[in-house]
Amino acid sequence: MDRLIRRLRCQLLAWLHRSRPGPVYFVRRLSYKHVKRATDDFQRIIYSNSQVAAYMAKFEDGGLSLVKEVKAFDQGSDIFYSEVQCLGRLHHRHILALKGYSVGHKRLLIFDNIENGSLKEHLNDPLKTPLDWRTRLQIAIGVVAALEYLFLFSEPPICHVSISSSNIMLDENLTAKLSDFGLLNSGGSSVMMPYSKDCKGQKSCDIIFQLGVLILELITGQSSEMEGSDLIQWIQESRFYSSIHNMIDPDLGNDYDSKELKNLLAIAKLCIKSRDKPAFTMPQLFRYLQKKVDIPQ
Repeated sequence: MDRLIRRLRCQLLAWLHRSRPGPVYFVRRLSYKHVKRATDDFQRIIYSNSQVAAYMAKFEDGGLSLVKEVKAFDQGSDIFYSEVQCLGRLHHRHILALKGYSVGHKRLLIFDNIENGSLKEHLNDPLKTPLDWRTRLQIAIGVVAALEYLFLFSEPPICHVSISSSNIMLDENLTAKLSDFGLLNSGGSSVMMPYSKDCKGQKSCDIIFQLGVLILELITGQSSEMEGSDLIQWIQESRFYSSIHNMIDPDLGNDYDSKELKNLLAIAKLCIKSRDKPAFTMPQLFRYLQKKVDIPQ
């Protein structure tokens, strides 16, 4: 029986090598021409900076996908294929799933299910239906849950994560999906991201800081461009609690829980302070957030 199993296993691996051209297995390779057409010749830009560009794609099989070009991949195909293989193994409710990849003039990663676009669109576009308070809480806790998974349970460890309302995608149920993560840092090199109880890794502290800015944006509806400098200045003021009612997103009206809002602001303030003086780990933050806002999982 063992000999038969080994023989079947060898045959299966051989079939996979024949049917999957290139050095990546278990991840679908899409035609570059097909992807180019689905993004209207890369004109449907969701967000773009010096390191990454993201496009909306509509394929013939229906649904909207996110196509991401990471410029760091230009330095070599081995790094790109390692990234594809790693991202293909990630599975979490709040992480955008890798649908496939494509190679041509650009090296592209294709992610699935962004039916409701980005969080930034919902906070800033007056034509979008405003997000209610419960949905905003669920988005915050979903992003933290995704970070906990990437830091503690992914193998190899994910070394680059960026958090902003532009790269938090929402599916058809308005479930938050983190979309900007990978093995590479913004400079294109592979760097292990240390994560310990006192947050010795500066990169980890930066991520917690970004999370704090995102929470402030969820509460206020204000843009976090330029690292949210106005929002950060506000929350660092000694009497910021007295001005909360002036800062809450008008789209919320009075339809929110005051205690939950203050607890979420306290978490944001801790996150902002953690850039200079780390106070907790990501798992501690996740448990604290669950307890304070009382969101059923």
